[in-house]
Amino acid sequence: IDLRPHYPKLNPAKLILALLPAPGRRCSGAQGKFAYKLLHDLFANYSNALRPVEDTDRALNVTLQITLSQIIDMDERNQILTAYLWIRQVWLDAYLAWDKDDYDGIDTIRIPSSYVWRPDIVLYNNADDQFTESMETNVVIRYDGQVMWDSPAITKSSCKVDVSYFPFDGQQCRLTFGSWTYNGNQIDLLNGLDTGDLTDFVENVEWEVLGMPAKRNVIIYGCCSEPYPDITYTLLLKRRASFYIFNLLLPCIMISFLAPLGFYLPADSGEKVSLGVTVLLALTVFQLLVAESMPPSENVPLIGKYYIATMTMITASTALTIFIMNIHHCGPGAKPVPKWAKKFILQYMARLFFVYEVGESCKSPKRSASGQQDWKETGTLCVKTPCLCHHNSLLRNVEYIANCFRDQKAAQKQSGEWKKVAKVMDRIFMWIFFIMVFFMSMLIMGKAI
Repeated sequence: IDLRPHYPKLNPAKLILALLPAPGRRCSGAQGKFAYKLLHDLFANYSNALRPVEDTDRALNVTLQITLSQIIDMDERNQILTAYLWIRQVWLDAYLAWDKDDYDGIDTIRIPSSYVWRPDIVLYNNADDQFTESMETNVVIRYDGQVMWDSPAITKSSCKVDVSYFPFDGQQCRLTFGSWTYNGNQIDLLNGLDTGDLTDFVENVEWEVLGMPAKRNVIIYGCCSEPYPDITYTLLLKRRASFYIFNLLLPCIMISFLAPLGFYLPADSGEKVSLGVTVLLALTVFQLLVAESMPPSENVPLIGKYYIATMTMITASTALTIFIMNIHHCGPGAKPVPKWAKKFILQYMARLFFVYEVGESCKSPKRSASGQQDWKETGTLCVKTPCLCHHNSLLRNVEYIANCFRDQKAAQKQSGEWKKVAKVMDRIFMWIFFIMVFFMSMLIMGKAI
């Protein structure tokens, strides 16, 4: 029968195999029987308690490969990294090899890992309070005796945290794997890859993974003379600082800009010192929030240094405010303003920082001296002008009133000079502290760029 018109694209060789009831065609049920037979033959005299090598003097090579799936938590205060890993271990079991032709071509089988011998590879820097074993997953055994064991694990490892540049810091957390009881002459640990596998990594909201290089080490401990190989994976992390910038840094910067405004606040308002104390308390709250999440180490975080510097500046501004308030409220009993202060502060610094009295400007001439001279002349004329009343008592009373008024004007002038000195000092310190806050904010924000 010519089937080519009906199946023009069919390969003739495949067509013949499809039509012939050849004994080469396999049945899944028959292969299942061979699988049971293979399992029985392999484990008839097998023991999973002994190292599966024919020559006990030779080391068994175990290849380790780590896949980082997720960073669950990074506890800076307790210095513990919690990660979800996939651990692959591959070794050659000399007693689990078979001829696949004897078992209907079966080349691999999957059985529970508890059936076979497994290397006791553990995480040396484990920080978990419950030492749980790996998950009981299946192993894949190949016909040549190669055993591959993939097991997921949630590990808690100790990590030395350096918070000197928090929140713009990076961390290096090491994961060291090695055999717990076998030395290098019994198990030789090898790298599956030069780095940890990050292809299936789930991005973390707080940490950015820069890499995970692997390094094989051979260490001789003080207890034993045999070498112990291990593989150390260094997880390179960089903190995503956006959360801390918007929740801890920017509020602090905005609050710190309120401190210089305390010098601009009028002295008669009575709120200059209260503003400084309120800003200082607000920064103390932020400082406590940072201290609660950081480990109690000698290294002060960068943001902590910024808080301390800002709090020191606000404390100094509050102390200066108290000093300037004392100058502002100098009464008539105070000493006159010194000549150097009149020349340097009231003339030069007042013009430099644009401090003028009400109605006074840099272009209007001063009239205080001329007005005083007019008053003196008027008072003299008033005294010398012959009055209609010739009673001496009335003249003395008029002269006393004139002297009192003259003394009052002199006291007001002296108090006004001290108030202007305080106002000029307020303006000077306001700009000084504004510049300090600006440069400190630029320094801390420059780390974020």
